[in-house]
Amino acid sequence: MISRRNFIINSGLATAGVLAMPSLAFTMDRKEIGLQLYTLRDELPKDVKATLEKVAAAGFTAVETYGFSIKDQFRGLSPLELKKILDANNLKAISGHYNLGSFLYDGNATELIEAIDAAKILKSEFLTIPWVDEPFRTDFKKIATRLNEAAKMCKDAGLKLAYHNHDFEFQKNNGITGYEILLKETDKNLVYFEMDLYWVVRSGNDPIRLMKENPGRFKMWHVKDMDKANQALNTEIGSGSIDFKTIFKEAKLSGMKYFFVEQENNYIPNSFESIKTSCNFISKELI
Repeated sequence: MISRRNFIINSGLATAGVLAMPSLAFTMDRKEIGLQLYTLRDELPKDVKATLEKVAAAGFTAVETYGFSIKDQFRGLSPLELKKILDANNLKAISGHYNLGSFLYDGNATELIEAIDAAKILKSEFLTIPWVDEPFRTDFKKIATRLNEAAKMCKDAGLKLAYHNHDFEFQKNNGITGYEILLKETDKNLVYFEMDLYWVVRSGNDPIRLMKENPGRFKMWHVKDMDKANQALNTEIGSGSIDFKTIFKEAKLSGMKYFFVEQENNYIPNSFESIKTSCNFISKELI
């Protein structure tokens, strides 16, 4: 099985779901629901245009990209070409996942500059860092410093920087977790967080507790459910063990502005039907 890390580093096109909503929770007339396109990583290479048409038909109105590279751009598509396909389907690329390893670890800004340019062409609001390679997870203070620097560059370009978590950030080292260091050492007015609810729960932590301890920091969420029988598997939203109804009540506390549906595996009966199921549940039960 190809890992998420390999897709982040090697893939081209990626997009994901986002839900734009006001800070006063979910009372708007128009319900905007977004998708993390990593969910459709097997379909996108076959036909980007047809895949995005199906995303829109399933009820999504926003996406989050992934897998951008300087060489291949978005799987052979330039940011402008991708933007045209998104526009044709009334989809907004609110955020994008951009692997900025070289900047985080040695300060080489080449990838960051290219990512900023791509995000601007897509008219994204957020440039999101999705991953930290394992050899560099011992120095979260250094990562926090780099995030602050990258966030300043993003702000100068009219973008916001966000950090997306997995579970490794919650491992303790000398009594403190990497996530605590990132929250403490980054400028709250510059660095935002995209809380992956599945990975927070999977790591044994409580999303609402994190929101109470860090109000307003989590501008985006990944809404990803956990299979009831096997925690290592995802499932359609509303079919798993995560209590999204309780979590969504704390949207204002979180500062949540957008959310992205994501499902990485265990599709029933297939990925396109799975995203429809999730979209329908969110529309009817959560917003």
